[in-house]
Amino acid sequence: MVTIKKKPYNNPLGEFIKRLQTGEALLTDSPQNVLEVVGILKSYGVVLDAYSNNLIYIAEHQFLVFFPFFKYFNGEFSWQKLFRHWWHDRINFEYAEYCMKSMMWHGGGGLDAYLDTKEFQAAAQAVIAAKFKNNPLVMAMHQLFPDFLIEQLRVSAYYSGLGQFWRVMADIFLTLSDLYDQGKITTIPQVVEHIKAGLVADASKPITYAVKIDNKVYELLPKKLGLTFLADTAIPYVEAVFFRGTPFSGTVTYNAQAYQIPPDQSRFQYGALYADPLPIGSAGIPPTLLMQDMRHYLPEYLHEVYRRSRRGEDDLLVQICITFQKSMFCVTTATILGLMPYSLDSEDPSEQQANQVYLEKWMERFQTSRLLEVNK
Repeated sequence: MVTIKKKPYNNPLGEFIKRLQTGEALLTDSPQNVLEVVGILKSYGVVLDAYSNNLIYIAEHQFLVFFPFFKYFNGEFSWQKLFRHWWHDRINFEYAEYCMKSMMWHGGGGLDAYLDTKEFQAAAQAVIAAKFKNNPLVMAMHQLFPDFLIEQLRVSAYYSGLGQFWRVMADIFLTLSDLYDQGKITTIPQVVEHIKAGLVADASKPITYAVKIDNKVYELLPKKLGLTFLADTAIPYVEAVFFRGTPFSGTVTYNAQAYQIPPDQSRFQYGALYADPLPIGSAGIPPTLLMQDMRHYLPEYLHEVYRRSRRGEDDLLVQICITFQKSMFCVTTATILGLMPYSLDSEDPSEQQANQVYLEKWMERFQTSRLLEVNK
């Protein structure tokens, strides 16, 4: 019998496999990291709550509105809010739409697959007919361009799907902060376990979407489809926003001949785990909007850490971004552990091997990420 020796795993990130196998996280456990991660997730939870409410409002009340000037007002318009909006004294809901568009563009999961089916098109046609039954001009346009309005409803479905996903995540992060304040969360592995438990608890939560026209409800994503939180929104979101993302205008060329943007979407590495924090604060960089939103809701203990840094608050957005990346590696750890093929404490050699291969594939994807930088 010939024994085949397994080749050593030479990825420089191989040590992180051992971390995950021994109950640690991708982020080093330290009191400072715990403080930063919990603090930034507290702020992020508040912002996600606002993002979620607005996305769901747009999906349910601004669908098939061609010029939704007041979509960020959640149905509560006032001149005071309008002036604050123009003055940018508000939540930057544009970032939520950026994430939604990234999810829709990259696709993945049952939601993406269903939106291309004849069943969805039939449901969309019913909504369009009811919405514009007294508008012959729009119906004539629909006859000329039959995909235009259906595509708008696909976008609305993603508004709703992402809003429902963020609703769950906001609750997980805000509960995490409460437990930290009570002294029940003291380590990074505990942070990861809390997030993983939340993901698992809501894994099968239904993702549905319906609109009301003239007191009649039209189901665009009916419950019978079986779309769920984890498989159809959480995993596609991690793939689209954490890993792939989209290149930011002004930071790379869009000239195809320069080959600075991969021709294949699956090779994109512009997501939150790869992004260089230094451009944060520059015009046109979408994450800058998120960092600006989170700065308003930083818990005092985290804000004080930033004030004591070398540049104080002069580079506050950059500091927030670095901390945010640390927290996203914790969320990614929870996702990795939650999707493990087999239990980490399995003693079956074949199951151990399957887990090893699974983790090695993740490490291959992390090679150009900021995993090493956040652990310095």
